[in-house]
Amino acid sequence: MKYRVAIAAVAFALSVSACKQEEPAKPAETAAPTATAPASDAALEAAAHPVKDFDPRVFAGEFVGTLPCAGCEGIETKLALAADGSYAIEETYRGKSQDASRGDGTWTAEDNGHRLRLDPNSKSVEDRLFEVVGQNEIRLMDQDGNAIQSAQNYSLKRVAAQ
Repeated sequence: MKYRVAIAAVAFALSVSACKQEEPAKPAETAAPTATAPASDAALEAAAHPVKDFDPRVFAGEFVGTLPCAGCEGIETKLALAADGSYAIEETYRGKSQDASRGDGTWTAEDNGHRLRLDPNSKSVEDRLFEVVGQNEIRLMDQDGNAIQSAQNYSLKRVAAQ
C-alpha cells in the first residue's frame, strides 16, 4: 500500500511540475552559431530501429557475456536462441563454487523486433527481457522492459558462427 501511495505522490508531483510554465531559454550572447547538417531520415530510422525487418529465424544464434552480479564477480552467460523459437541458457557465477545453472524455454520478439522475451519452461523462474541493440548485441532489461541505468555492462554479444 505504501508503494502505491509513493507512486501516486510521484505521479502527482510530476504532473504539477509539467503544468508550470517556464521562461524561454535566452540565447547565449557569446556563443557563435554553428552549422550542423540535419540527420537524414535513414539515419534517424536506423537509430530508432537497430534491426530492420526483424526475422527471428535469421536473428537466432548464440550470445555470450558476463553480466553484473551483486554477490559475485559476475555471471558468465551463454544464451542460445534457436530458429524454432526455443532457447537454452547457461549461467556460471564467477567466484562461487556452485555448478553452472541451466535453463530453457521459448523466446519471442516484441515491439517490432526491438525487444526479446525469454519465457522459461520452469514457471518458478520469471521471464527475462532483452533489448535488441543490433544484429550482434542484446542488452538485459529490467522486469518492466526498461533499460537498466547503470555504468555496468548488461550486454551479451553474438558468437561468430563457425
